[in-house]
Amino acid sequence: MGQEDELRAASEAAAGEAETPIEKLRYLLLARGYTGIMQFGRLFRIADDDDSFTLSMDELREALQNFGLDFNEEEANDVFNSLDQDHTGSINYNEFLAQLRPEMNDERMAVVEEAFHKLDESGDGVVTLEDVKGVYDASGHPKVLDGEMTEEDVLTKFLGRFEGTTKVDGKVSKDEFIEYYSGISKSIDNDEYFVDLLKKSWRL
Repeated sequence: MGQEDELRAASEAAAGEAETPIEKLRYLLLARGYTGIMQFGRLFRIADDDDSFTLSMDELREALQNFGLDFNEEEANDVFNSLDQDHTGSINYNEFLAQLRPEMNDERMAVVEEAFHKLDESGDGVVTLEDVKGVYDASGHPKVLDGEMTEEDVLTKFLGRFEGTTKVDGKVSKDEFIEYYSGISKSIDNDEYFVDLLKKSWRL
């Protein structure tokens, strides 16, 4: 069983023992794998009908339902009320995902940010195909050599790894990058191993 499979299994078991609805939601999303939180983040934005970057109670229920999460009305209300601490009737997208994202210590966060900044050559806070072309050579990929895929196809698929499967747009924000690696971080206990993994992956 690979690390992601272990994360899925452990998170699914932990969801059944979660003490709060937010904790249950975090584990149910991690049970979807490394990209579970990112995928839910996209549904959050899709459910944000008025583009306010916030969700109402009804929009949150819609996002939970569309993602196929087993939350009854009371649990959904508890999630919403625990985040709507100022009682405005809405919850902020960034604050919501920050609550869901597994914490990384300073050492881990530093190497994740270093990797992102290396990818984000333009410095605009978003990694695109053009950025990736500068650090990832797809010309020698077996499917490119066989003519099955173009270099751009390979690079788009590479970016999709950090985007999950919902509304992939060929762009990766810093938050999406961090959310992806927070899932991986959750499955790796050893700090040194996690840091070495990223340094080798991105040649830092």
